[in-house]
Amino acid sequence: MLDVQLGELLGGVPPGSDEALGLVTAFDDALAYGFARVGEESAAALAAVAGALAASPIGDRVSEAVEKVSAGSVGDEHLAALAGGRAALFGAVHDALLTRLDTALGRTRAAWQPPQGRTEVAANMLAGCRIWLRELAIVGWRGVDHDLVSSADQTIEALLTVPELRGLAVLLDGLAAELRASSPVATMEILPARRWADLWTRALLLSQRGPWNDGAEQVSGRLLILGTDVHEHATVVRVQVHAVFEPVGGGPSRLVRASVAAAKVDTIVGPTLWRLLGGHPVLLSALAGHRSVEITDMPLLPGGDLLWHDDRARAGEEADPFAVARVQLAAATAPPVNPLDRHPVRVAEPVLLEGYQVNGRTVELGGNTLRLDLDRLPSCGPLTSGLVGDSSACIGLLRWDAGQWLLQPIAVQATVKKKPVVVHNGDWAMGPTDPKAVKAEAKAGDVVAVLRERAGRLLRK
Repeated sequence: MLDVQLGELLGGVPPGSDEALGLVTAFDDALAYGFARVGEESAAALAAVAGALAASPIGDRVSEAVEKVSAGSVGDEHLAALAGGRAALFGAVHDALLTRLDTALGRTRAAWQPPQGRTEVAANMLAGCRIWLRELAIVGWRGVDHDLVSSADQTIEALLTVPELRGLAVLLDGLAAELRASSPVATMEILPARRWADLWTRALLLSQRGPWNDGAEQVSGRLLILGTDVHEHATVVRVQVHAVFEPVGGGPSRLVRASVAAAKVDTIVGPTLWRLLGGHPVLLSALAGHRSVEITDMPLLPGGDLLWHDDRARAGEEADPFAVARVQLAAATAPPVNPLDRHPVRVAEPVLLEGYQVNGRTVELGGNTLRLDLDRLPSCGPLTSGLVGDSSACIGLLRWDAGQWLLQPIAVQATVKKKPVVVHNGDWAMGPTDPKAVKAEAKAGDVVAVLRERAGRLLRK
């Protein structure tokens, strides 16, 4: 990415963004205290949201919902409208940021096409989700206790049995786990109000109609991997691969993502995490060996996410991610954004940055300063903040957080002891290669195998 492009990107926030985010903050404060008895300040915050959306297609529904909730009538349809209004405000900011990014990079982005058809799921399960989410909204985060959190357990267990609803189940399980760990919330000095409201909003919208991953097309071709982003939670780990897809038979190349995930416990950390994903050997070997992947009839969602099936993939030839980024990244068409994913914190666009200087936690290029997001470096890979500091080229994800653009490195070219090195997040996908990491893992033992053996014994009893 040229320094002039970086300058264009960093040239201030889009007009109206701060005002929209201010409305969201006021909404989140109202949600924290609950909608059972809406006070003057909360009522004013909700009314301001309705006013901002008055000219939008959902303006009338949001306005009606604000009136009902402020009067003490909290129905499912009213909460859905409020969640939709909150999501619309974030969506407007997201679109403005992404437009600025695409303009600065000269990146072409496909237009969103609503998928045809709809997967039918058990309506009673979705209703169970909405009941719990309604209770949370009524009492607010300050009113959450262990009993309220536990009331979601049966619903979550039922959702986990339905593949199409497993994403919603994991979302609710994560929210419940955080609330359980914080209960009674009334004693907390500082609330993660924005985060919990984000989770509540997404869960409520997902529970309106079931899965949003309809409309997948079957694609075949070659994946040229750019890098890997690892998302780790106490109970789940997800590896998200960013790649350039070359369709079979020709046609424009496209930017895509492929994700695999596994449940975990909080004691499984570091390189051991990769063992949880052993059911995807083709993908893991491609990450570790820097190889392309040939895929056949792999489902691709409208938002650019591949539904990974390891049996529909085979490892191809070696493909240097930095060579792919230099030659293919600029011309690849970016995917459209799923409406539910239109949120500033979900912006994560792959870019190539070269010829810069690292100054602590910032990158300096052509008089421009871009902050590094080093907190996202995963514990399961060899990429460290020290290597980033010694680097001169980086494949990273451009993100937006706390009012500024951030660069999250996922691969670097660096000089260590006067020798060039190339390090990627996924280099240890088939096991660590660093002698110290190998020794540490051996000393800790195979935690995954032990836990699986114990789980098997419990199931046999």
